[in-house]
Amino acid sequence: MSLSPGFSGRRGFDTSRLPPGQYPTYDFPVLSAGPTPEVDTAEWEFTVASETGWRAAWTWEQFQALPQQEVTTDLHCVTRWSKFDTRWRGVSLDTLLADAETAADFVIAHCHGGYTTNLPLEDVLDGQAWIVHEYDGFPLSPEHGGPARLLVPHLYLWKSAKWVRGLTLSTVDEPGFWEAAGYHNHGDPWREQRTWQD
Repeated sequence: MSLSPGFSGRRGFDTSRLPPGQYPTYDFPVLSAGPTPEVDTAEWEFTVASETGWRAAWTWEQFQALPQQEVTTDLHCVTRWSKFDTRWRGVSLDTLLADAETAADFVIAHCHGGYTTNLPLEDVLDGQAWIVHEYDGFPLSPEHGGPARLLVPHLYLWKSAKWVRGLTLSTVDEPGFWEAAGYHNHGDPWREQRTWQD
């Protein structure tokens, strides 16, 4: 699909919200690096650990009792689709990291199935990232990362790791699954940071 500047599209898309090289979609494509894991919320635990040895953990019930936020945001996938006004519910990383004892500059997300992704700590604080468990008013489906996934909407969607189970704070940047395979280490869609060469 080719859109000229200022064209809002036949179905009402506001293309000023599209990063370069993206196209809008009403669909929500399912893209995963491996099989969808089966995660039982009765056994689910979310952990945060720092380089100092500090650690915090929440069961599913404890996680649900934390302050919850409603988030409406656009998503941008590195495969070039963008989806506007997606609706989520979850816990801000500001809440989860509030008591962390750390001098770290980076955070590594760890997921069921072994997937990891790395982010600068400054990209997940100040209302920029959440661990979400609802999408569009319903529990997050497994194919979209349920029971919980990371949501960092200002970066390409591979940074919003599915089936997240914990975060590790680190003084050293450690490229995750896709970053080690050649994807850009940061992933800003407005700068088209798709690969290491971008």
